[in-house]
Amino acid sequence: MENRQLGKLFENDWSEDELEEIYEDITTAVTIPVNVAIKGEHKVLDLSKVMSLLKDADLIAISDCGCRRDRKNCDAPVDVCISLDEEAKAMLKDRRYNSRIATLQEAIDALRRSHEAGLVHMAYVMKGDDQPTVICSCCSCCCHTLSGLIRFGIAKHIVTADLISETDFTLCVNCGACIERCQFGARKMIDGRLTYNSEQCFGCGLCVSTCPQGAIKLGERDLNEHV
Repeated sequence: MENRQLGKLFENDWSEDELEEIYEDITTAVTIPVNVAIKGEHKVLDLSKVMSLLKDADLIAISDCGCRRDRKNCDAPVDVCISLDEEAKAMLKDRRYNSRIATLQEAIDALRRSHEAGLVHMAYVMKGDDQPTVICSCCSCCCHTLSGLIRFGIAKHIVTADLISETDFTLCVNCGACIERCQFGARKMIDGRLTYNSEQCFGCGLCVSTCPQGAIKLGERDLNEHV
């Protein structure tokens, strides 16, 4: 969790000016929970929204994550960034990111693989678009959106979430497994017991797929909340 603290800096880090310039091109970034079941013990999460985006796309491309490739602050998977249609065409022309045309199944596999690695899926709506054209798998140490949100506190104006995690504390055994998976610092252990701050939850689903007791699920977020 140290790397996710507000204000934590890395040697090869974003500056606030760089992040603000990037955000000028982004209208919305939405977290997407992905379907991962572990040993059949956990509820399978709803993939309908991302599946609809992928199925409706005429072209899908998978590329290396420019943030992790350039910042090199972690060893999470790199070849997991997905772009659609016109954005995919642009990425395929850019030789820097090893972009390639992908099938629907290859895109789903990339999402599953990155989820298992603890990355947060973000669907980006760029200026001029009316729906997401980029689906990234982000970490808080390299990626611009999570860096801005978690360590600089300047990305909440573009990050949204439809869902929020809900914990059944009658099932929770305070093992702490969900704490390491939470990129947003919403879960902490205090005096041997799990505490949960819903205001820090962005509904990514990483805690759901890692809880050995099945004590966590995702529910609809109150539209009047902060996110």
